[in-house]
Amino acid sequence: MAARGKVTIETEECKGCGLCVESCPPKCLELAPELSAYGVHPARYTGQACTGCGICFYCCPEPGAITVYCIVTPTKPGVRGGHHAPAL
Repeated sequence: MAARGKVTIETEECKGCGLCVESCPPKCLELAPELSAYGVHPARYTGQACTGCGICFYCCPEPGAITVYCIVTPTKPGVRGGHHAPAL
């Protein structure tokens, strides 16, 4: 199944608490093995399986550390709910 979302994490803001890693339903976040400038293991996105649910964003205590993007698949113009829109 293709990812429906993407997560970016600002390592300068992340304090390595791991709350996002523990709360992520698809388990697509992990703590990096390398240390940040703060001397902590920051969270990072594994690059796959994100559903775009935003739970990591809401549980993060650091404002601005996590951004969640939802990937929207484009629909055909004029199509709604499987029915063609009437011609104008």
